[in-house]
Amino acid sequence: MALQKKRSFVIKTSRENLDMSSEEEEEEEEYRKGGYHPVDIDDCFNNKYKILAKLGWGHFSTVWLARDIVDNRDVALKIVKSAHHYTEAARDEIKILHKSTSSDPNNEYCVVRLLDHFEINGPNGLHVCMVFEKVGCNLLTLIRMYKYKGLPLPVVKIVAKQILIGVAFLHRCFIIHTDLKPENLLLVKTPMILKKFEKMEQENGSQGKNVDVVKGIGLDGPWCEADLMATYSDCCRIKIVDLGNACWTFQHFTDDVQTRQYRAPEVILGARYDSSIDVWSIACIIFELLTGDLLFEPKSGKTFEKNDDHLAQIQELLGAMPKQIAFSGKLSSKFFNQNGELRYIKNLKFWPLKNVLCDKYKFNEKDASEISDFLLPMLVMNPKERITAEQALENPWVKDVDVNDFRSTLGHKEKET
Repeated sequence: MALQKKRSFVIKTSRENLDMSSEEEEEEEEYRKGGYHPVDIDDCFNNKYKILAKLGWGHFSTVWLARDIVDNRDVALKIVKSAHHYTEAARDEIKILHKSTSSDPNNEYCVVRLLDHFEINGPNGLHVCMVFEKVGCNLLTLIRMYKYKGLPLPVVKIVAKQILIGVAFLHRCFIIHTDLKPENLLLVKTPMILKKFEKMEQENGSQGKNVDVVKGIGLDGPWCEADLMATYSDCCRIKIVDLGNACWTFQHFTDDVQTRQYRAPEVILGARYDSSIDVWSIACIIFELLTGDLLFEPKSGKTFEKNDDHLAQIQELLGAMPKQIAFSGKLSSKFFNQNGELRYIKNLKFWPLKNVLCDKYKFNEKDASEISDFLLPMLVMNPKERITAEQALENPWVKDVDVNDFRSTLGHKEKET
């Protein structure tokens, strides 16, 4: 008698909806008590949400494209793992999302909206489910389409202003996002050229930073004014997503916040943090959108760790760290000696931001000056002196950008290519 083949719970992510995940899928072993809830296409949740495809997955949850058969719309359904600590974290996330969604009745502040939530009992336990508006691809996909060479200035400006609008709004709601990065910034609507790019990228098997392979797919991002209008005229609205790591300004859930490359110095040092860590991340993101490169990309060496290199790179770009900041955290003595110098990395090579933009990325003097003047106040090492998102919106680089009219940004000169 033939043995019955064991059922696989892992559903392949839809290539047409690959907005969140890598080529890899979640581990089959995670479909267990405390883990993921098994889902099949056409399953119906809460008598309302019919599963159409898998959008992606993360360490805490799987996310599905579903059809709201009551309100006749597509939504994103997030199903959280059932372990108690994931359930409690999800309930905290719902409270934060309730605050942001209810505080934005006109849907104008660039933060993803929570439409519904409920809990289900399954074979692996109790799972919290959240229903969000369906949005498009993330900004990392856009960066990849431009072959890690940077996006056109008009696109960066309109995106930058929306990030600042969204973060300023969250901060008014007493919410710190704590994990801003291109993967958590999604276009509301994916432009057709990006859908084509994603399809070709999947067929060529390249999602990493392998420029030669990406070049081989024969698709380049639009640069000229006519092509930019055709691509982004109705596709340049963004949403800030994934508040799963967010906290309140008055209640932090953990000190382990921010993705490495977007992490503020006070977090590295183990000092008390506030909403200004989000502003630091915004500056890192905008630089990445402009150049295609990470602003800080720390690596470990034989005699130092990533945190040491990160602090060294910050100082090489921004100057020596003030002693009161260097000594401000519970981990400070691990990285700095009593003179406020790094313990394990010497002979720093200083390269100011404006010079980096001109020398390495070939921005002209005017653009480099304007960009530097815009970003540097967000990269002040002292969080008490760092500019707020609200204040950054007053900078001339974005102040007159109309986020509702992409054409209005096209008068600005683009980067030389």
